[in-house]
Amino acid sequence: MSHPIIHSSLLAICLLTPNVASAQGEVPPFVFNKEKTSVIDATPTPFTSLKPNKSLPDPLVARSSGQQVSNLNEWENRRDEIIADIEEYEIGEKPSIKPEDIKAFMSGDTLLVEVNVNGQQLLLKSTIRYPENGHAPYPLMIGTSMISLPMELIEKKGIATMTFHEAQVNDYSQWRQHHDRGEHNFDRLYPHLKDNGAYSQWSWGFSRLIDGLQQLGEETTRIDMSHIGVTGCSYAGKMALFCGALDERVALTIAQEPGGGGAAAWRVSHEMDSVECLDKTDYHWFKESMKERFAEDKVYLLPHDHHSLCALVCPRALLMLGNPDYTWLADPSAQVSMNEAIKVWQKFGIEDRIGYSIIGGHPHCRLPENQYPVVEAFIDKFLLGKQDVNTIYRESSLP
Repeated sequence: MSHPIIHSSLLAICLLTPNVASAQGEVPPFVFNKEKTSVIDATPTPFTSLKPNKSLPDPLVARSSGQQVSNLNEWENRRDEIIADIEEYEIGEKPSIKPEDIKAFMSGDTLLVEVNVNGQQLLLKSTIRYPENGHAPYPLMIGTSMISLPMELIEKKGIATMTFHEAQVNDYSQWRQHHDRGEHNFDRLYPHLKDNGAYSQWSWGFSRLIDGLQQLGEETTRIDMSHIGVTGCSYAGKMALFCGALDERVALTIAQEPGGGGAAAWRVSHEMDSVECLDKTDYHWFKESMKERFAEDKVYLLPHDHHSLCALVCPRALLMLGNPDYTWLADPSAQVSMNEAIKVWQKFGIEDRIGYSIIGGHPHCRLPENQYPVVEAFIDKFLLGKQDVNTIYRESSLP
């Protein structure tokens, strides 16, 4: 796949009529009841077999066969191949966990999840804010670190909210004192994974919260497990994207201004100036070996890119929100990446489940009113089940 560095476009919203049926005549599920549905255990692409490729690799081509996937089952297996490469070369392993290692309970409106691994215990806590309107079981929006979207777009619609407090798992912060790699709570449970980047550890912790909700059930939590969303902004926008991509129980992922290391493709960003790219990102978030192996022009050796990370959300719903006023966010790269990722949803006739809105004129992580409609549309359709809502947005103010 070729990738022009800049897409010339006027500010526009493409409102198309979606073809909601796949080529096989079946409508893919909107969400799943498992963190991971594929039963294969894919291995990563061997480093010694990697060859330079300046084009964005086609996420639909299975490594095992060399052919494009033709149905959803094949796509699920292809997802595992992509995840294996992302874990091997970018973030480190997101370990699976046994159901019996989780104990969940409610204390008032606070969810507590006790995780027991390798003789170590970790307690995760998060208070659920129930809306004043609507009825149980409620859809749920989880904020990674916090919810930067206007609450009027969420709570007034009868949607519950909660926060994934990522410091309970890995307390790394760019702005405050923190532990170093190998010293975080996650590392107590998995000392052999101390070289992991924060995004694998945070994604793991996020999934344990969903484990707790699932274990307790809707009668106890009053949460609708089929309508869970995740959102975050900036570094937490990257976090939301990784969390949604790696847990198939999430129905809607909204990555707000995620920048480089989020939706933006490493290859495309490498050819841009003054943006967050593989050479200039925070390596507490990623494996340090990624820079060693893929620095500078070696970025073209990557067997995947972040259009593939975005594609991992398919067949579930993904919305990416950008802000081109902040050059560092590499939004031209994110637009290229999203346009390539869209092709995966198109393959299954569900392009109404992915969209982007890249509009400037507002501060970082402060959603302007002219982006409200796309956010509301995705929330209405994928958390509230309003199927008559049009969600095919390709909106950009990039030159």
